[in-house]
Amino acid sequence: MDTVLVCDDDKEIVEAIEIYLKREGLNVLKAYDGAQALEILKKEDVQLLIIDIMMPVMDGIEATKKIRMSSSLPIIFLSAKSEDKDKINGLNIGADDYITKPFNPLELTARVKSNIRRYTSLGSQKDENGNIIKIDGLVINDDNKLVTVDGENVRLTPIEYSILLFLAKNKGMVYSSSQLYEHIWNEKPVDAENTVAVHVRHIREKIEINPREPKYLKVVWGVGYKIEG
Repeated sequence: MDTVLVCDDDKEIVEAIEIYLKREGLNVLKAYDGAQALEILKKEDVQLLIIDIMMPVMDGIEATKKIRMSSSLPIIFLSAKSEDKDKINGLNIGADDYITKPFNPLELTARVKSNIRRYTSLGSQKDENGNIIKIDGLVINDDNKLVTVDGENVRLTPIEYSILLFLAKNKGMVYSSSQLYEHIWNEKPVDAENTVAVHVRHIREKIEINPREPKYLKVVWGVGYKIEG
């Protein structure tokens, strides 16, 4: 049974999310500030974190910064703020997704399950050695979900890995932000341009020697993104 940690200082919201997720067969752990969430993550095997941005003691942004120092655990931000700048700020510090309060329970559970599937796939290990993509110094081994650049391991979040793998499998082809969003998130594009741009920037920072002059993940201005090499 997959485990989701829900962190919000509003206990009613935590209990409501717990009800929705348990209906989907998920185990739920609860925390009421970022510090509590970090302590639980040290002790428990968690497949996804839902965390509010504004909380006492330690907010969701600070907690996420600490988590991203050592983990690619999927993180969904929960916030009453709906402005684009808040969403982008959350994605910039390492969140995988963002849901605005009040939320639709069906949308929430769908995004939770989708992110868990990516994370589970990224962490799975196989003995086969067949699905390997090599593009110059970039190597993506889709059997064990490992990415290396010039022999050095690169740690990607599930979303970042999915974007890189999709573009690498379709080397040379250009995909718009909306097309990438539909392929990776498997849903109708929502603020696709900003969301995809943030994740692409993170990928570049991890796989490119000089992100300002990328060798692999390139922008075709006004059109979209592609992998070259």
